[in-house]
Amino acid sequence: MIGYELLLPAMGEGIIEATITKWLVSPGQHVSIDQPLVEVATDKVDSEIPSPVEGTVVSLVYREGEIPSIGEVIALIETESGPAEKPVAVLSGAGITTTPVIESAVPKKARQVRKDDIRISPLVRMLARQRGLTSDDLRQVEGTGSDGEITRNDISRYIMDGRLNHKNSNEKEPANGQVLKPEIRLNPGDEVIEMDRMRKLIASHMISSTKIAAHVTSFLEADVTVLVKWRDEHKDAFFRRENARLTFTPVFIEAVARSLKEFPRINVSVSGESIVFRRNINIGVATALADGNLIVPVIKNADHENLGGLSRKLSDLAERARNSALHPEEIKGGSFTITNIGQYNNLTGTPIINQPESAILAFGTIMKKPWAVKTGDGYGVAVRDIMMLALTYDHRVIDGALGGSFLSSVARRLEHFDVQRET
Repeated sequence: MIGYELLLPAMGEGIIEATITKWLVSPGQHVSIDQPLVEVATDKVDSEIPSPVEGTVVSLVYREGEIPSIGEVIALIETESGPAEKPVAVLSGAGITTTPVIESAVPKKARQVRKDDIRISPLVRMLARQRGLTSDDLRQVEGTGSDGEITRNDISRYIMDGRLNHKNSNEKEPANGQVLKPEIRLNPGDEVIEMDRMRKLIASHMISSTKIAAHVTSFLEADVTVLVKWRDEHKDAFFRRENARLTFTPVFIEAVARSLKEFPRINVSVSGESIVFRRNINIGVATALADGNLIVPVIKNADHENLGGLSRKLSDLAERARNSALHPEEIKGGSFTITNIGQYNNLTGTPIINQPESAILAFGTIMKKPWAVKTGDGYGVAVRDIMMLALTYDHRVIDGALGGSFLSSVARRLEHFDVQRET
């Protein structure tokens, strides 16, 4: 008999964990290849994980409701065949490849809950680590669970009692790279609400990006009067024909896609001391959800779509994002991200790069402003529709000249929008 470790697979860029929502099998049950084993939820995407082998389920390492990290063992399956092969992603000079790794012929035991004389489950230990608690802190927590095991409520009670007191209240970074939070003393009437799973993922992703990339932001104002007039004249007919609203976002996506073809050094990722040039132009669109969280569905090969196709895809992705119906592959594989903060009447902003991409572009609100315009006698002042663009890029691989040139290219395409074109 061969022991096979079922690992929680990668679920998308920036996603580090998932929630076990429902086991579809039980210990002792025989399973076949591709049989669904478990339902998991991550980043508002629900997925099923199929069995890669045929065999008998030995044990389920995580219970429903618990949150393993990507790459952790979630179940053990006993097979009758030879050692199973498990593909592992390897970054090579030619791109991402997979290399088979032979599983050990001896089943490994699930992780022990006891560590450093502290009885605590993997889930609660992870939650404690996210809140900046060290092993020394955990030794001070009174466990109220079975056999003195520390529970989630014990952690919350310990923090709310004000007994968490790191030296130096300013944020610091210990040797393990974990950022400790500053000391917060609760005042009467203050309320403590735990972040939901998605907000924790976003927070982790944003902190990680600021540590990885050398962020710098360039700004530029664009006169989009012609574009605004064109949209007002065509939006009704467009909706009747395409059954989709003609918003500015598809126009922004189109302009960015064309400029990325002009400046391929923007459409890159950094791997150590190497630059990965992305062949495809896959543009992520930051989308706000009703619960206040954020998700970034990706339009693949955006440079191959016309405005009608972009509008339909964008409308479909946004609708399914709000209904938690996106597929995992629809939120990964992006090479560049845009965010339309203008829809919230924001003038501009300094967005954080969506790793492992190297740039992100924010489109601000369109405002009517007095603007210098060229006339037959020189220049005059007229009321125009003006929008600010903010490009944040990784200064490790994108210098100011390149970033500024790309930003100017996008603005130029919007300012000189072809009003004679077909939508």
